[in-house]
Amino acid sequence: MTQTTALEFQRKIGEFQHQAQREPIEITRHGRRELVLMSAEHYDWLRAAAKRTHRTADAFSIVIDAVERAQMDPAHSDLDELL
Repeated sequence: MTQTTALEFQRKIGEFQHQAQREPIEITRHGRRELVLMSAEHYDWLRAAAKRTHRTADAFSIVIDAVERAQMDPAHSDLDELL
């Protein structure tokens, strides 16, 4: 991702607008990431992707039952020690 300062962004806003059509632009202020400029299409895609995620609490009961009955392969039993 291309990165620029807020001051540089102000001086070359047109150039960065064109570049943001191809990839997001990270804008920093005082060395810290503050804003990201991206195309409307990219933003719409991110919003749609966020809506496609599902909460565990909203899972169908058949899925919850399957997860509860699932067993780990004995080859990975050493992972139990991490719990």
